[in-house]
Amino acid sequence: MEKSKRDIKREYKEQPKTAGVFAIRNTVNGKVYLGSSLNLHGPLNSHRFMLATGSHRNPALQKDWKEFGERAFKFEILETVKVKDDPHFNLEDELTLIEQIWIEKLEPFGERGYNTEARIRQA
Repeated sequence: MEKSKRDIKREYKEQPKTAGVFAIRNTVNGKVYLGSSLNLHGPLNSHRFMLATGSHRNPALQKDWKEFGERAFKFEILETVKVKDDPHFNLEDELTLIEQIWIEKLEPFGERGYNTEARIRQA
């Protein structure tokens, strides 16, 4: 039996949200766009859609997407937050720590990347 749109939406909303850090990597020139979110799949889908429709808010990334094409880009989940069974565990603080590690590791600014500011978290 085929699922209705309502069932598909409900199942999507019931899926556990995964927090973490992602990258959009240009395999031609090595530049990277680094991002993070408390729900990784939303921003990844959003970036892919905006790039495909020519409406991405990062002009340098959009320009390279247009120049090199979709096949030149790799969408990667770099790390997810491992939720701990601890009353003092704070998901947002843990994500902030992981963000800083990846920013230091990849330095996604200037010639190395597409990021223009140190804040990489998205909704």
